[in-house]
Amino acid sequence: MKNFVITVFSKTGEKLLDESFSAPNDEEAKNIGRQKLEEKGFSDYTHRCVTEDARLLLFHR
Repeated sequence: MKNFVITVFSKTGEKLLDESFSAPNDEEAKNIGRQKLEEKGFSDYTHRCVTEDARLLLFHR
């Protein structure tokens, strides 16, 4: 399992969510990240999901 971080920002740059999670691969991490964003109502906010070695998997601005 690999570790990933999903971060959501407000329009003013404040962090609204900064959550770590584990997934077996990058594709599954994208799915988990999207699901977390939808569940918490953050799909339309600026967000990113990165790997533990800082590779960008998801980004929305």
